[in-house]
Amino acid sequence: MFQLYDTTLRDGNQGEGVSFSVEDKLLIIEALDQLGVHYIEGGYPGSNPKDISFFKRTKSINLQNSEVVPFGSTRYRDYPPSDDPNLQALLDAGTRTVTIFGKSSKLHTTDVLRVTPEVNLNLIESSVAFLTENGRQVIYDAEHFFDGFNDDADYALQTLKAAADAGATCLVLCDTNGGRLPLEIQNAIKAVAAAIDCPIGIHTHNDSGMAVANTVMAVQAGASHVQGTFNSYGERCGNANLSSIIPTLKLKLGIDCVSEAQLKRITEVSRLISELANLSHDERQPYVGRSAFAHKGGMHIDAVRKNRLTFEHVNPESVGNTQRILVSDQVGRSAVVKKIENRYPDLDRSSAEVLALFQRLKEAENEGYQYEAAEASFELLTRKVFDEYQPFFNLLGFRVNIEKLTDHSLRSEATIKVEAPNGEIEHTAADGDGPVNALDNALRKALECFYPALKDVHLTDYKVRVLDTQAGTAAKVRVLIEASDGIDHWGTVGVSENIIQASWEALTDSLEYKLYKDRENERSDAPR
Repeated sequence: MFQLYDTTLRDGNQGEGVSFSVEDKLLIIEALDQLGVHYIEGGYPGSNPKDISFFKRTKSINLQNSEVVPFGSTRYRDYPPSDDPNLQALLDAGTRTVTIFGKSSKLHTTDVLRVTPEVNLNLIESSVAFLTENGRQVIYDAEHFFDGFNDDADYALQTLKAAADAGATCLVLCDTNGGRLPLEIQNAIKAVAAAIDCPIGIHTHNDSGMAVANTVMAVQAGASHVQGTFNSYGERCGNANLSSIIPTLKLKLGIDCVSEAQLKRITEVSRLISELANLSHDERQPYVGRSAFAHKGGMHIDAVRKNRLTFEHVNPESVGNTQRILVSDQVGRSAVVKKIENRYPDLDRSSAEVLALFQRLKEAENEGYQYEAAEASFELLTRKVFDEYQPFFNLLGFRVNIEKLTDHSLRSEATIKVEAPNGEIEHTAADGDGPVNALDNALRKALECFYPALKDVHLTDYKVRVLDTQAGTAAKVRVLIEASDGIDHWGTVGVSENIIQASWEALTDSLEYKLYKDRENERSDAPR
């Protein structure tokens, strides 16, 4: 049986800027279980109160596909197995399976553990034997295996035999430094498979940019257990990226590691983990990034209109993603038609509406607008050109004040007056960390009286780009805003010589897009 082993909560949590709370971990476990991951490594059960609490709380979760696994090391040299606190903590976690790591490299044996090679073999064998004798299945991580194999292949194999003879159910070969190349991985896997009768796993790091390639090569060489993290989180340059590995195994190698329905959840899971890590999602990730199936060049767009296989190596929907057509000054009318065909299937490149939209797009981009990362603003622009735009509110005016206080801090306050379609007027004010934040808060405060659904919207990114550096502080700026309602993500854009005005355009587009989206969802759900 092929096994997927996720170590996002332990190895990924060691990445710079990554930190998961217990609540975060529990949410991730449930998502990984629905995805079909077989093992989820939860952390060191005896290392800190957070992990102790985590393992206690996992016992109340009813998992359908996954098994939570604690992680630890072989015993300390000064303790017999029965007295070793690390091994006891693994038992106390109460799981069926545990993972321990040991040294495969003589360098680490002598310079890190400060023991002889013979003593290291005993540490491995006695630790695995103790855990198996206490009813645990043991996954053995051979730390620095490939470096050790390169330096002394015979000794590296002896460490694996020690673990296998003691009852380990899987031997995971680790490229802990992340510096090995695919053919080195392949040769070592084949050597291990020929010498030891035990399932082989692979655990790689990305220090040379080879983690996914090395993992795939290991599987092709015979590994049946794959470890990695989502979004490549991990120490230094990160671990092998399960967001890329799982679709590659399923779609490229034909390995039935997850079902087709589960695979469609992978983009959603990848984004969830980014959100919980409080990190921007890498939109250029293969398979799960927004740019993975995005087309901008006019010839590329024309080709995918005729046959998606021309520039898409897999079906985007198979991994829960979508094809995106990016509108820019490089596109032609055919690209515009492709962009809007789902909503306007009867239009072609010669339609009057398409000609008008194409002309307006060119004018807007000449003014500094850019819609590649602002598809929500593009949809609203399309509605305006096609005379389908009806505002959800009218601005009657706003004022932004910035005050420098005696303690040298700055205070920003925005006052705003808006009118709803029914003529009702809301006049309110709000503070903020800066003028744009104050304006955002005031606008939301006013509109939420009419549209409570806007409470779900939050900004996930805010970027300002100076378009004419020669103009100094009088330069025109472009503001890009990324927003989310917890389900969907969208981008909007505003352009002006005044940063407040540019921000206002992007902010209002962002909120109006949410309202349009909700209204259309209500119509589609209504009985026919």
